[in-house]
Amino acid sequence: MSESSCTVLVTGAAGYVGCHVVLELLNAGYDVVAIDNFLNSVSGKENFLPPSLERVQELTNRPISFHQLDLLDFPSLTNIFKRYEIHCVIHCAALKEVGTSCQIPLTFYRNNVFGMINLLEAMEKADVKKILFSSSCTVYGNPEYLPMDERHPIGRTCTSPYGRTKVLCEEIMKDKCLSDEQSWKMLFLRYFNPVGAHESGQIGDDPKGVPTQLLPFICHVAVGRHPNVKVFGNDYDTRDGTAIRDYIHIVDIASGHLNALNKLLSTDFSGWKAYNLGTGKGYTVMEVLETFEKVSGKTIPRHLVARRSGDAVAVYADPILAEKELGWKATRGLMEMCRDAWRWQSQNPMGYQQ
Repeated sequence: MSESSCTVLVTGAAGYVGCHVVLELLNAGYDVVAIDNFLNSVSGKENFLPPSLERVQELTNRPISFHQLDLLDFPSLTNIFKRYEIHCVIHCAALKEVGTSCQIPLTFYRNNVFGMINLLEAMEKADVKKILFSSSCTVYGNPEYLPMDERHPIGRTCTSPYGRTKVLCEEIMKDKCLSDEQSWKMLFLRYFNPVGAHESGQIGDDPKGVPTQLLPFICHVAVGRHPNVKVFGNDYDTRDGTAIRDYIHIVDIASGHLNALNKLLSTDFSGWKAYNLGTGKGYTVMEVLETFEKVSGKTIPRHLVARRSGDAVAVYADPILAEKELGWKATRGLMEMCRDAWRWQSQNPMGYQQ
């Protein structure tokens, strides 16, 4: 099937990952039907595109069919499949804040797990049986070995309800796939730590409330929305004593979906498979801070505090399988991640709410 004849349904399309994926799909010639309930993203005016997708449409000069819709609303969801000839689904929609999931776990299970079940049932009803799932490295929990490859156990040491919802979704999808393995095609993309923004500075990360991820928080400090960055511990057994994470540019994540989509649409694949999307490198907290200061020219005040309970010393991917089987690898380094994150934030200091 050629891109020009393929329509992709993207859930959570107005969010950080979703809008970058939509942009890459449109640039590659796919048609996109986008849905979002705005739990994680900024809404648009009634009957208008949300600001992230409005900018994507301007950048690509391609139309987007958008509907405000909650996956828990099964009748409305099934109507989407009746209205459009959808060939495959990219499922980005989820509540995602790890800390918040510990405070309101039932909300996360209801949204992430029940939403996935509804989506699979609506797909089956419409005979659409190809899906890319936005999973997460949180399914691995605390590393039992490094780098973490796809054979690493999942679910055993998850530290949050959010991570467990991703594990449950993967297991539910596997069970569904195994019940009809010749028909269903499923790929799980386990993201590590997406950061940065599109090089235009027009779309980027705009979390609701206070960011919980390091680089978005640094960006907020740089534009004066917060006074300093807390560094949680400097006594780890690492290069500079601060924790290590595998940060990956959001555009590399989005391009990974195109490579995965090629596999999903091929005639020689069926069943399910999981792939890590990471750089295979780890960067310390201090390396991120120092690189951001270098590219932005800003001094970022920092405040050293005690380690957080449950934080791993280091988490980073073995991404070789995605390179071998999808022909994908991350191409952007920490300098580009910080540069593009700063371009987005400096041009949009209050995010999409200008």
